[in-house]
Amino acid sequence: MSDLSLSGLDKANILVIGDVMLDRYISGTVTRISPEAPVPVLLQTDEYVALGGAGNVVANLASLGATVTLISVIGADNSAEEISNALDGLSDGKVKSVLVRDEDRPTTEKTRLVSGSQQIVRLDRENTNAVPSSIEDEIITAFNESIGDVDLLIVSDYAKGMLTDRVLRHCIGKAGSIPVIVDGKGNDFGKYKNATYITPNREEVTKVTGLKSLDTDKKCTQAAQKIITDSGIENVLLTRSEAGLSLICKNGKHVHFKGTKIERPDVSGAGDTVVAAFAAGLASGMSPEASAQLANLAGTLVVQKQGTSCLTRDELLNPAFHTDAADEMISQCLSWDDAARQVRDWQKQGLKVGFTNGCFDIVHYGHVNYLKEARARCDKLIVGLNHDKSVGILKGPTRPVNDELARAAVIGALASTDMVVLFGAEEAGADNTPCALLEQIRPDIFFKGGDYKLEQLPEAKVVLAYNGEVDIMNLYEGYSTTNIIAKSKTG
Repeated sequence: MSDLSLSGLDKANILVIGDVMLDRYISGTVTRISPEAPVPVLLQTDEYVALGGAGNVVANLASLGATVTLISVIGADNSAEEISNALDGLSDGKVKSVLVRDEDRPTTEKTRLVSGSQQIVRLDRENTNAVPSSIEDEIITAFNESIGDVDLLIVSDYAKGMLTDRVLRHCIGKAGSIPVIVDGKGNDFGKYKNATYITPNREEVTKVTGLKSLDTDKKCTQAAQKIITDSGIENVLLTRSEAGLSLICKNGKHVHFKGTKIERPDVSGAGDTVVAAFAAGLASGMSPEASAQLANLAGTLVVQKQGTSCLTRDELLNPAFHTDAADEMISQCLSWDDAARQVRDWQKQGLKVGFTNGCFDIVHYGHVNYLKEARARCDKLIVGLNHDKSVGILKGPTRPVNDELARAAVIGALASTDMVVLFGAEEAGADNTPCALLEQIRPDIFFKGGDYKLEQLPEAKVVLAYNGEVDIMNLYEGYSTTNIIAKSKTG
């Protein structure tokens, strides 16, 4: 049960540069086919507009409470005025925009005809030719005037001609030590060299790398590592639709978050929401891993809305707003770094932090009472949960019965549990104990169930070395996951 927070976002200043567009929705009902051609007749009942592209990123950030500046290019038409008005209406002075007018191009607009939840057709109006050097000059000037007090830069490239190679080189180079998140397009990510993060989807990764069938964590990791090597970008946040999301880093670290299949998802602008949530997490002081988890949850939530939509902070962080699918996502575990930070915070408050671990494959009466008793002996209880590969090494190839996401959801839902953290070996022969995790997070008490002596527990040596306590507790006899499985097979 992750302790996600955006409290630091209120003080952050985020700059977004990229292609703003207008998303227009014309909705109605279809009851007949046109006599003129075999096409449906839409009887219009409503029309509304929303900010799209970089504008949708800004709208989502504003909805989460961020202070945002947008730099973009518009035409000299009614759509440009609608965009300007929409930006002005986002929040109370927390959104600023510098809209460079190009008299020779239309404002990018996408018009969708919709009946119910079904999109019938989309009409695009755009000019994707590169902007002239005079417009480049205006963009660069606006960027130079805005970058000074920025905490994070987002480059939202929809390949509409604004972000030329010259503009990209200048902006990414000028950012210096400021984190740069790129939502890019095209077959050459080298133009985003030195960016901190890039956020492609699987189809984009396939085009760029030539690697196909990105249907496993391992394949996604390999493809992302190729992007890092070939393009000079530091990290890849790979969005995988219903399969979830992966964060692969230059330093070799990678983490994968499982997705949830949503019936009839509306993906319009969902990528913008994911980018905004990831940026919001980073700007709030979250680790990249926790920010990626937040982005994964945001993607799960926003595709359940219709049209180009935003998420509020309550929708993203308050379980009361979550659907069952989103609850599955938020039950995922904290990273080790975030767990360590949370433990320090609790300890600074004078709270005694306990830790225990196990597979908890099929949670039974013995598990529940053991955790309840452990929680009674401390103020906060962390459960270290063996991940799926780790359980397989310990219990054999037929285990676990329930995957790590399901097990984390069950354990995290117990009143006795305050945090869940995954750990374990990736292959047989490697350390499959929580020793390294204990060394990093340093709880006050390590609980172990069973008839052990201290010298039999490698974890005890770690905990005692930093002056922690070890509490060996009695287990509830007669309860065993192995016995439950065996009994189910015999009927």
